[in-house]
Amino acid sequence: MPTLAPRYESDYDSSSSSVTIPGSSSSWMSNLSSLSVTSSLPESSSLSSTHKPHEANQAAWEAIKGLQIASGGVGLDHFRLLRRLGSGDLGNVYLCRIRNPVVGLPQCFYAMKVVDKEALAIRNKLQRAKMEKEILSMIDHPFLPTLYAEFEASHYSCLVMEYCPGGDLYAVRQRQPGRRFPILAAKFYAAETLLALEYLHMMGIVYRDLKPENVLVREDGHIMLSDFDLSLKCDVVPKLISSNKSNLGAIDHKPKTSTPSCATYMQPLRSCFSASNKKKQKASRVTTITERVDSDGGGGGGGGCYRIDQELDNPELVAEPINARSKSFVGTHEYLAPEVISGQGHGSAVDWWTLGVFLYEMLYGRTPFKGENNERTLINILKQPLSFPRTVISSSKELEERVKVEDLISKLLVKNPKKRIGSFKGSAEIKRHEFFKGVNWALIRSVKPPEVPRDSCKLTSRVLIPKLSKKEKEAPYQIPNHHRFDYF
Repeated sequence: MPTLAPRYESDYDSSSSSVTIPGSSSSWMSNLSSLSVTSSLPESSSLSSTHKPHEANQAAWEAIKGLQIASGGVGLDHFRLLRRLGSGDLGNVYLCRIRNPVVGLPQCFYAMKVVDKEALAIRNKLQRAKMEKEILSMIDHPFLPTLYAEFEASHYSCLVMEYCPGGDLYAVRQRQPGRRFPILAAKFYAAETLLALEYLHMMGIVYRDLKPENVLVREDGHIMLSDFDLSLKCDVVPKLISSNKSNLGAIDHKPKTSTPSCATYMQPLRSCFSASNKKKQKASRVTTITERVDSDGGGGGGGGCYRIDQELDNPELVAEPINARSKSFVGTHEYLAPEVISGQGHGSAVDWWTLGVFLYEMLYGRTPFKGENNERTLINILKQPLSFPRTVISSSKELEERVKVEDLISKLLVKNPKKRIGSFKGSAEIKRHEFFKGVNWALIRSVKPPEVPRDSCKLTSRVLIPKLSKKEKEAPYQIPNHHRFDYF
């Protein structure tokens, strides 16, 4: 097997090699006054009630809107970068705040992702940055990032997003006893991650990069997925599918479906949060009527006809991009699905494989197929059967939960994507699994998280922000020299 690069490229990259750009004129050694700055706000920040984001009334949104109104736009000179939070394959992320906030609004912190477009163009990764920006501008979900503003500064592209003071789940796991989560904590994080993936799939987005490092913890303890540069956008057609009990376990069995012949793009609203009723309801039957417009468009009385589809028992809406196909080699070694490694083409089922690896790592402190090197890891993913380490069980209740979660992981880590749970009915099939029994999907944001980061108001003292004089506040921001780039 050939040696593989540690970081994988997107559908638009022609090479899997990384190029380090040496210090050149493309650096941060220029004065902001010499930069050409344009700015814009995502369409979702409109005051229109029909496109109102779920966080529209929060202080962070109000501060950005106030800045937009007062300055006529948002640019780099409106923010003060405090420190670097992290770096990735595309750029760096900095903790920042508005330099001169609107009077009457609290001081808010943001995460600003800064991308060097010239460097990415040389490395043939510019399309990945564009894809991430496009996805961030279209999503609006409690467990996904909020894009407050985006603007250009010279050859840099800046995205102002929500700041998560709790860090990522990998760091949180390292602080746990034995570096692993209790089953209840793992269930909480897996459930919220599942809802985020469900929404992305309904929007026609295959995530493809789920791992603890990409799951951030907000100040309230709930999660937020990050990094969408490896995501795949595709078409998704909503379907009504019969949910007969006889069909629930048969993944390969094709149930009765009803798909409109002129299906249009669907914006999911509350479909991610479908409450499970404890009381048994009577089976309902739905007859769907689909309008078909005659292709000849001529006369003949009427201009169209109607077709009555077969009745469905307990119909459920499924909007899963099951027909999405890509042959790109993308992801992180230990999380790659077998179909990605084989290169035979993959679809949305890769996200359910990574969910299984994600759940396994949270519970056991390691990924299931890790080898002594990357090449061995890939071979193990393709050939090694799944096994679970022995753990100490303290109660019968814990044993029962352990059996359930290992059953779910086993169904998520099926090497044949066509037989993998969720491959046909998506998240609806996974949410019905016994491991998630009792989860109130509609009210999951009201559940107390396993861990809540320290109060964000204490952040100021931890960052040690020096006080500025009035003259310093009004002066244009000076971008530091290259040798101090990591510390501003």
